[in-house]
Amino acid sequence: MTDRPALSLNIGSRGSRVLGIGSAQPEKIVTNDDLSKIMDTSDEWIQARVGIVERRFAEKDESLTDFAVAAGKAALEDAGVDPSEVDTVILPNCTMPTLIPNAAAQVAARIGIPSPGAFDLNAACAGFCYGLGVASDLIRAGSAKKVLVIGAEKLTDSVDPVDRANAIIFADGAGAAVVGASDEPEIGPVSWGSAGDLVDLIYMRDQKYIYQEGQSVFRWATTQIAPIALRALEVAGLKPSDVDVLIPHQANLRIVEAIAKKLRANGARDDMVVADDIRYSGNTSSASIPLALDHMRKAGTAKPGDVVLAVGFGAGLSYAGQAFICP
Repeated sequence: MTDRPALSLNIGSRGSRVLGIGSAQPEKIVTNDDLSKIMDTSDEWIQARVGIVERRFAEKDESLTDFAVAAGKAALEDAGVDPSEVDTVILPNCTMPTLIPNAAAQVAARIGIPSPGAFDLNAACAGFCYGLGVASDLIRAGSAKKVLVIGAEKLTDSVDPVDRANAIIFADGAGAAVVGASDEPEIGPVSWGSAGDLVDLIYMRDQKYIYQEGQSVFRWATTQIAPIALRALEVAGLKPSDVDVLIPHQANLRIVEAIAKKLRANGARDDMVVADDIRYSGNTSSASIPLALDHMRKAGTAKPGDVVLAVGFGAGLSYAGQAFICP
């Protein structure tokens, strides 16, 4: 027995849900033919290896925070949530040019969110799934009421413009989600992890340019990510056949197709819709999953009420996935 006072806890909710989605991209479109003018490559070579037709590059005076603000505002509008209702902002990214100050607080202020908890999260291309998992748990624990998660990147600042192995892949943009309470769970538990022994496969060389062992990353992703996606379904109490929409991180179309094939071999339906936003957006790291979902909703290939399975993976090596209901 002790005489110390008992602590009290906030009351959370039984579940959490995605209330709205938004995205933003640069206006500048860069085609494979454009790249072939500055490096030894071609449209045929790029499409055969990574499946990209075109991507969006930011201008020099456009920043990561510019796209994060635009995506965050779009998500709030989609959710019908006023900025004053948001109490937490999480901004997954790996390309913010300064560590201090963080991007989240700056973005929150520009959106007009008053005094939120605000922090950046760096899990590279798995960042959005990490952020969504943290947001869901904050809501369910009662630590937050409404959380804005924004995956945003300006990868063109971190890529050697004449490196044909990487300059053809990476692009810029942002995608965001508003997360709130729900009487019934609409976001499954996050299934996450890391393989720190493989840290040398993707890293920032000389603290300037992104470097990756392309073939090694490809082998790892095509063998290890499908089991992670299946585990995310298992912890959510779902079967592969329950999935309506699959959104793997848009790293490479061949990786996306390999993951989908393995899920179908484990019972996923033939009519499961698979994101291929990589074709026209490139690899936008932590922005790729919400960016793809927003585009799919606008195209009508992802509909409200659909069961979405998202799985992110990248530098670290870090990975995470969860199932959730499309808003």
